[in-house]
Amino acid sequence: MGKDYCEQVSFPPIRKATVDLLSVAVHKHMIHGMIEVDVTDCRSRFRAMRTQGKEIPSLTSYIIYCCAKVVSKDKMLHAYRTLGNRLVLFDDVDVSLPIERSVNGQLEVVPSIVRAANSKTVGEISREIGQSRQLPMQGNEMLRGMRLFLLIPGVLRRLLFRLMGRMPRSLKDKFGTVMVTSVGMFGHGAGWGFPIATHTLNIAIGSIVKRLELVGGGVKQREFLCLTVSFDHDIVDGAPAARFIYRLKRMVERCEGLE
Repeated sequence: MGKDYCEQVSFPPIRKATVDLLSVAVHKHMIHGMIEVDVTDCRSRFRAMRTQGKEIPSLTSYIIYCCAKVVSKDKMLHAYRTLGNRLVLFDDVDVSLPIERSVNGQLEVVPSIVRAANSKTVGEISREIGQSRQLPMQGNEMLRGMRLFLLIPGVLRRLLFRLMGRMPRSLKDKFGTVMVTSVGMFGHGAGWGFPIATHTLNIAIGSIVKRLELVGGGVKQREFLCLTVSFDHDIVDGAPAARFIYRLKRMVERCEGLE
């Protein structure tokens, strides 16, 4: 019997910081909603735009656009709490989106922040995300200060993350105020993602599933996007969370912003 060979590679530095952040995030008191949003009409709009030779936004960018617009009408949805137990409400909705970028020739998942997404069009958001994906990062840019930070013992690093969790302006600058992540395709059928939520409001984009629906007295096939919406229950109560979900669904299903 031949030997079982294996390979050892270095653990990416950015993953160490991610582990520290997630170890703090698991202590949040989150509430979750698993929903389906009818995206038949907006995907039809996308196909029509392709036929007309127009720029086609990504579905993720459209969800970010709608989310930011709804959040801007209720700033408590992306509030952060201070050390003095006060809430800081921001005008700008900064949406954090994990994307793959090239770091020293290897693909790493790093956060990209769409600043003031509530004041941008769908096309502007889509182009910004596309440019962020294509822009390679030099190791010294991404890891600037990271190596020094990782010299600190893990217990102290996690304590620093806890303290930063009560420093709203620092949080906004480094992590944004809302998190949207695309979990990817699940093959055939419905699929929802449940990431460890790090923000006051978090949205995980799942798969698209086709279902037969009764429409206008007849049965038609419709496309539904699976979304997981998570809220920090320390800040957002059930009623405003339900209103956010209702408004988000209505905005997407009406194709608002795609005119």
